[in-house]
Amino acid sequence: MFGEIARFLLNTVFTLFGAALLLRAWLQFVRMPAYNPVSHAVQQVTNWLVLPLRHVIPGVRGIDWASIVAALIASVAYVLLMVTLAGVDPLGALPTLLIVALLTVIKWALNLALWLTILMALLSWLNPNSPAMPVLYQLTAPLLNPLRRIVPQLGGLDLSPILLFVIVQILLMVVTRAAVSLTLFGI
Repeated sequence: MFGEIARFLLNTVFTLFGAALLLRAWLQFVRMPAYNPVSHAVQQVTNWLVLPLRHVIPGVRGIDWASIVAALIASVAYVLLMVTLAGVDPLGALPTLLIVALLTVIKWALNLALWLTILMALLSWLNPNSPAMPVLYQLTAPLLNPLRRIVPQLGGLDLSPILLFVIVQILLMVVTRAAVSLTLFGI
């Protein structure tokens, strides 16, 4: 029972932190103003890891590589801790664990896209005038706009979030299956 609780807590903490690191990179990519409350909160949580990396890893063409590398570092730490909790020698399977860490970052990114889209869709139905709507729209627009060109609106109903939800769920299944097949346990 202790192992399950430890795995749950590790998964929760690392998933939230990894999502914050990826959100930081995404906020910069979509050119969200730094004075925005969401940007400020994400920076407060992630500065301790990202700022030292920025001295070594510069951003290129609007991509915050320091935040992405920080997410990969967090993922490696997470996978090593999970493997150690499972009773497996992490050094014996290091190359495989690096691949699993990369899959974990992809999983975090997909979950982030999923939750941002769900939150935007719910707020658009419940409170379209919410102050969070412009932020959510700006964050999800790069994902939803290509789908909006494909899926027609039905009487003003935008089905692109549902299509994105389905695509992300399928990708999550593929990534999770790949990670499980590499480690013989879930991440």
